[in-house]
Amino acid sequence: MDILLIAGLWLDGSAWDDVVPVLQALGHRPIPVTLPGQGDGSASATLDDQVAAVLAAVESASGKPMVVGHSAACTLAWLAADAFPERVAKVAFIGGFPAADGQPYADFFEVKDGVMPFPGWGPFEGPDSADLGEEARSDFTSAAIAVPAGVTKGVVRMADERRFDVPVLVVCPEFTPAQAQEWIAAGDVPELAKAKHLDLVDIDSGHWPMITRPAELARLLADAAPEV
Repeated sequence: MDILLIAGLWLDGSAWDDVVPVLQALGHRPIPVTLPGQGDGSASATLDDQVAAVLAAVESASGKPMVVGHSAACTLAWLAADAFPERVAKVAFIGGFPAADGQPYADFFEVKDGVMPFPGWGPFEGPDSADLGEEARSDFTSAAIAVPAGVTKGVVRMADERRFDVPVLVVCPEFTPAQAQEWIAAGDVPELAKAKHLDLVDIDSGHWPMITRPAELARLLADAAPEV
């Protein structure tokens, strides 16, 4: 099936380069989505622009795709389910959860000159980056794309309750499935508290398994892909 891959902050479609061939070998058609402001050279992109790019990818997909979001882009994947609840076969979240209606998309770090640059490794020390070696960190930093403030400060808008009928997979890298379940039960992730078909799976990695565990991540996604 078609599997749309949406990378999180500071990343472009090349983040999935080591995941794509494994998914292809497993019989799927992986499609990394290029997000405006993250790979197209635009510094004026907005959240609406990124949502439009994701929805266009869903509309261009063959049949019902699985939509995969990483980190902040979990919200973009969920917005696809909100816009096309009957067309999205499944949503997978890697290392993150969708923001709720009315929340800012990713207003996490300081904005400078209209963009939010990668803040360095300080905020990610510990489980997030423990499996990234010095070379991987250097490669990530040099390739990191400052994300336009129009994206990060954009307000999330959900509209269709049928999104809760779409099956959801949560891939848990730097946290465990048990922790995720606790957060959901505590009301910290209101969108997933209402999901009717929710599975959680562990992966032994930091926050960026597409970099450190690409083959394992690809197999998890392939195993979760529904037959449509």
